[in-house]
Amino acid sequence: MKEIFRKDGVFIEYEKKKIKLDGRSDELIHRRESPTKLWWELREAIKGKKVRIIVYELTEGE
Repeated sequence: MKEIFRKDGVFIEYEKKKIKLDGRSDELIHRRESPTKLWWELREAIKGKKVRIIVYELTEGE
């Protein structure tokens, strides 16, 4: 196997907001996911290749 991509970072930015509806006490939760530049770089690096992807979560000290 040959390494074709190695970078650290956040692939998808996730945002969650509570929105109050007009004239009511009801709330709606709005979720938004946005791919980052790192996501697009990975996508281009693996396009058309048979790959094995292993993901590690980095801790605060790394």
